[in-house]
Amino acid sequence: MTNILPRLIERFFIERLKQQRNASSHTVASYRDTFRLLLQFAGRELGKCPSDLELTDLNADFIGAFLDHFDGCRHASAATHNQRLTCIRSFLRFASFEEPAVAGQIQRALAIPPKRAIRREVTFLVRSEIDAILAAPDTSKWIGFRDYTLLLTAVQTGMRLSELTGLDRDAVCLGPSAHVRCLGKGRKERATPITKTAQHALSEWLAEPARLKTTVLFPTIQGARMSSDSVQYLLAKYVGQAAKDCPSLRSKRVSPHILRHSAAMELLAAGVDTTVIALWLGHESTRSTQPYLHAHIAMKEAALARLEPVSGQAVSRFKADDQLLAFLDSL
Repeated sequence: MTNILPRLIERFFIERLKQQRNASSHTVASYRDTFRLLLQFAGRELGKCPSDLELTDLNADFIGAFLDHFDGCRHASAATHNQRLTCIRSFLRFASFEEPAVAGQIQRALAIPPKRAIRREVTFLVRSEIDAILAAPDTSKWIGFRDYTLLLTAVQTGMRLSELTGLDRDAVCLGPSAHVRCLGKGRKERATPITKTAQHALSEWLAEPARLKTTVLFPTIQGARMSSDSVQYLLAKYVGQAAKDCPSLRSKRVSPHILRHSAAMELLAAGVDTTVIALWLGHESTRSTQPYLHAHIAMKEAALARLEPVSGQAVSRFKADDQLLAFLDSL
């Protein structure tokens, strides 16, 4: 009997991901990397090459061992752990319909729970830090002007890095109701309004001759689309320059996503409702916007100032006199 697992994996990527789900290249690449690690781990642990693996090899114990191994040796975060688990689960659901004979085994593997992650407080920049970074590029040069306009667009629109580098020149609509259109996460299009300052900068930038007739809004010198690494590099360079005059930047790890957080916090400080901020940032739901409320200390202080002071007396702590109650109290 021919081994069905290699054929199932091929069909999963071609039929399910690319054809049926029309998954993005980022999603396909993420799933591909997970399966590469999975097959390499199977080669070491089971002594089988990828083409010899069987569907029954991908049981709950094996998948659990795979996740534990890479969590340990690569110090993977809970988010990375859950991302790999999501990829494997998606394949197993596909396989359960194709091969119902192993549905019971697959259900046990699907029961592996995701890891609970620590939700850390959102890091963001205050206005003085933003201004210092925007003042760093030399706008008298083409690259400096490009970098300034890119960073200003990022911090004002709150776009994701992939959305920002994916912009073309025709995505900018100037004049009345000026805005920038982008294709966001989940292939959702959205339009983000821009301030007068951003309108002026983008208008001057678009007046510059396009490099090699490129359609990319923020191209490289060769007219190609900028990579994520290149944007992270230029941001780190300007943060280093800005830190000389803005010492608070020295203790902050500033990434392109921090600019997105900063845009959200600027809107929140201006009194914009979280439902509007969710639409602005392209969030699937307002739950993704809630962390900004937790990070806004000024809003919490304002709420505290409205509270009446509580007068009370100190009370002694209850002490259990039963051994079982004492044990529970000690937990």
